[in-house]
Amino acid sequence: MISLTDSQKIGMGLTGFGVFFLFFGMMLFFDKALLAIGNILFVSGLSFVIGLERTFRFFFQRHKAKATSFFLGGVFVVLIGWPIIGVVLEIYGFFLLFRGFFPVAVGFIRRIPVLGSLLSLPGIRTVSVEPLVCTVLAFFILVFGWYFLALLMAGNFFF
Repeated sequence: MISLTDSQKIGMGLTGFGVFFLFFGMMLFFDKALLAIGNILFVSGLSFVIGLERTFRFFFQRHKAKATSFFLGGVFVVLIGWPIIGVVLEIYGFFLLFRGFFPVAVGFIRRIPVLGSLLSLPGIRTVSVEPLVCTVLAFFILVFGWYFLALLMAGNFFF
């Protein structure tokens, strides 16, 4: 079993609450306050889990400058009050930042008993990770498209 320090336990809690608030804020038609709280909790929880120095090294690498600017720019845009544009920027930045972890995650999922057997089927086994990431990104764009449409029909797109 993995042993965690107290600060890492606090970070896991902050990150979990951050993801919850982000998800709940999106479900409530991009509530500004919930998204802002979720962003702050997620970023602070990440820094508690891996440490401040490693967090800065992760975000501010030269080859990740574009991804970091999109992600942190999206956080800033949400904080100033434009939640839809901010969340779209954050998701794009998130996929750019963490795209190196997707093959590791797929490899981990392939070791889980039921999911591993599903991912080992002939048609699915040959799919590489990059098209999978593009599919997930297209799914998010589709979901956000419905939100955009609902908000436009309600008449409060940026409010």
